[in-house]
Amino acid sequence: MVKRKKRIPNLQRIQLTDIGNKGKAVGRDKERIVFVSGGVPGDTVDVQITKKRRNYLEGKVVKIHEYSPDRVEPVCQDFGVCGGCKWQNLDYSKQLEYKEKEVRENLRKIGHVTPEVFQPILGSKQTYFYRNKLEFSFTDNKWLTQEQLDGGLEYPERRGAGFHIPGFWDKVLDINKCHLQSEPSDAIRNFVRDWAIKRDLPFFNARSQEGWLRTMMIRIASTGEILVLLQFKCEMEIEREALLSDISAAFPKITTLQYVINEKQNDSIYDQEVVTYSGPGYIQEAMPKYSGNGKLRFKIGPKSFYQTNPLQAHELYKVVLDMAGIQKEDVVFDLYTGTGTIALFIAERAKEVIGVELIPEAILDAKANAKKNGIKNVSFYDGDMKDIFTDKFLAKHGKPNILVTDPPREGMHARVVQSLLYHEIPKIVYVSCNSATQARDLGMLKEKYTIKESKAVDMFPHTHHVENVVQLVLKT
Repeated sequence: MVKRKKRIPNLQRIQLTDIGNKGKAVGRDKERIVFVSGGVPGDTVDVQITKKRRNYLEGKVVKIHEYSPDRVEPVCQDFGVCGGCKWQNLDYSKQLEYKEKEVRENLRKIGHVTPEVFQPILGSKQTYFYRNKLEFSFTDNKWLTQEQLDGGLEYPERRGAGFHIPGFWDKVLDINKCHLQSEPSDAIRNFVRDWAIKRDLPFFNARSQEGWLRTMMIRIASTGEILVLLQFKCEMEIEREALLSDISAAFPKITTLQYVINEKQNDSIYDQEVVTYSGPGYIQEAMPKYSGNGKLRFKIGPKSFYQTNPLQAHELYKVVLDMAGIQKEDVVFDLYTGTGTIALFIAERAKEVIGVELIPEAILDAKANAKKNGIKNVSFYDGDMKDIFTDKFLAKHGKPNILVTDPPREGMHARVVQSLLYHEIPKIVYVSCNSATQARDLGMLKEKYTIKESKAVDMFPHTHHVENVVQLVLKT
């Protein structure tokens, strides 16, 4: 006989006072910290405990006794279930305050550094419909909300398309309207879902690895160009051709329509062949130059990396260029260059820019983007960052006056940090999407560098994520 765990009684009238781990509100129950989903600092709430640890508890709001003055009404009908925009119930000005506070505390507590200047956080002018890329999953067993279950109705049709429920890799919430991406995103997703249901076609099941219709990526550039990529678990040629034909007829503004037959157990397409059904196989994104004279154009394919908030990316890159203070004789290295967006943006100020990236396909895109924009003072190389500062490489390109680094969330490899310390580059601009790992790296770099300036940039409104840019200057 299996012994059931004793359910922890709800906590009563917990006052929420702060924002903590992964954007959850923070309160206290006696001596223990409580991380609460669905709450806003200033609320007084009852909490149902979902996880118990020795030093802290986790739970979710089940009743609100007093509402925070900073609480606002979420705009999304799926708020609280979807998990994609967890801060929609928090006033945007307060979101910015908490993001800036997180950056400051991470730098101080993890890196033990305090920049000489903390610039105010740069908020996003557009807080909804700002993403140029979304990925949707199809399911044959869509998630039913507690409200739906309590309603006592039958839901015989369980096929759907939307986002994964937080914490459940195999559960998908069916979405009708998403406030992250502009139209025709919703129209395309709903059309494909309804088209396949009408014809009784099999949707994917993540557990059994069976089904046909698997995922869909939609990219909508600021130029208005649209890329749609459908992923199928197996080939059903007649049905696939009919679906792609009907999508093209219903949405003639789609620039490129593509598909992948992915028989693997994961949804990653980076090792898969992408087949172009119609269009050139890519779309073009445009970004104003820093000087204001014209625009940079970037070729974006289904596997390309590009900032998902293009309007705010332009603001981020302006911050990078301002902190870099590039002069016309400067040689600049751009580590983790991706498809070369930062390198190409700063090239108009520099003598030469060298971009380095691990992924060869990204470097091919970067070279194509440089050629497309007629920029000749940039060079791109693929290779591991920790191996790039060789005598041979530096002999060929020279030692940089300025280095820009924009690593992934895990931060820079320790050997990259040691290389920076060894080569004593006069100025570093460190861009990060994770201020905790950035702080860790700054803690090592402070041995030889002064942390001059820090500025957070909000790229993802209504989430706890934030970018941060730091300027480091070599000590004399």
